[in-house]
Amino acid sequence: MGKYKAYPEYKLSGSRQVDSIPVSWNTKQIKHLGILKGGAGFPHEEQGIIDAELSFHKVNSLGKADRTGNLKRGDNSISAATAKRLGAFVFPPSSIVFAKVGAALLLSRIRSLTEASCIDNNMMGLIVNEKYDAKFLKYAMHEIKFDYIVNPGAIPSLNEFQMGNLKLPIPPQRQEQTQIANFLDHETAKIDTLIEKQQQLIKLLKEKRQALISHAVTKGLNPQAPMKDSGVEWLGEVPEHWGVLRLKHLIESLESGVSVNAADIPARTKEVGVLKTSCVYTRTFRAEENKTVVPEDLQRVKCPVRKGAIIISRMNTPELVGASALVNEDVSNVYLPDRLWQTNFNQEVDLDSEYLAHFMTVEGFRVQISLAAEGASSSMQNIAKEDYLSINCLLPPLSEQQQIVQYIRQRIEYFSKLDSNANDAVNLLKERRTALISAAVTGKIDVRHFTLKDGQAPISQHQAMEQTA
Repeated sequence: MGKYKAYPEYKLSGSRQVDSIPVSWNTKQIKHLGILKGGAGFPHEEQGIIDAELSFHKVNSLGKADRTGNLKRGDNSISAATAKRLGAFVFPPSSIVFAKVGAALLLSRIRSLTEASCIDNNMMGLIVNEKYDAKFLKYAMHEIKFDYIVNPGAIPSLNEFQMGNLKLPIPPQRQEQTQIANFLDHETAKIDTLIEKQQQLIKLLKEKRQALISHAVTKGLNPQAPMKDSGVEWLGEVPEHWGVLRLKHLIESLESGVSVNAADIPARTKEVGVLKTSCVYTRTFRAEENKTVVPEDLQRVKCPVRKGAIIISRMNTPELVGASALVNEDVSNVYLPDRLWQTNFNQEVDLDSEYLAHFMTVEGFRVQISLAAEGASSSMQNIAKEDYLSINCLLPPLSEQQQIVQYIRQRIEYFSKLDSNANDAVNLLKERRTALISAAVTGKIDVRHFTLKDGQAPISQHQAMEQTA
């Protein structure tokens, strides 16, 4: 924050949220900044209507705000008559809303309403007094450390009395509050643009990495190799000397474990764990994604994880059914559940399992899984063993498989470094954004002289993208 000046003089704040504030500022309890109200119950039969006059936000709506924290119309709405019948208060636009119970409370998501709306009974709202700038208060409330003030217990909670007694540092003049809010709108838009560019780079790196893998395992490394028609539409032309065969010729069998009772914490060294399906979500095997089997079920576990095998999710969402990963480490105390398969390879076939694991990430292969999967609901799909093993694959000579694997390892290492650098940049930018907001709303920096050139409005993220392109 070296480029910003401090206020000329400070005083003790008298608040737990911040130690000192500019001498001209005050601290005010939230109950004196507006009216706090809780939300109302939202019966299931009233949900899913999208074209009624009032938005109705459930607590999960807090995660769907735009980059500035504004909540727009979502998946639920109700009529004014229904709101009255439910006893649901209608919050006016610019009200500030947040969670008041459960894990969502600890996420500290402070949001603003863009239209008259109702909120559910897991939320609370502040109708801001017109003497104060609502946008400034939204930024200021990010300073609240909810994890320190919630009621203790299995389910964290906060009531209107507790929230109302919290103090926030407030500039005395609304004009100064607005000035700070405009400054933060402008500066955070620029930071958000840089974050978005890094996130676009991360996405591009992921796409390039997968394209490289897909080309290597379906076309080989030699661009001069003679090609042939594979006879399989989604594979197209392949190297002439490669084999085209079904998985059942490479995989002798698929084994699975059983469903057992387990605590949702990873097993320690001398404990027994059962894998979660999330162990293969990233296409890299994650042994830590397991649950500790309860003592009563220790005798029921079966199918220990084997190094060199491929773990496959046989039942999952449409996007994740058939997700797979190679076990590349020794895991002696972890077993499979019934929703995961483990490969037993045909020992008579020259196969590098790492090559096959990469082949299983090819988009065309994933499409074949989607076509074969079925289920009672669109959110949960299952693929049968015989259908999975009937999918076509390619088999180069073993020496060529190993060359491809080595090449992919080298390229993955390169992409991983770029990905790590981009993620580090995102984290640093997010830290800077948080620090800038904190400094501005607590008076650590003086932005009263911040001006926008020629009366321009605070920069939008779209404008920032154009300026930094």
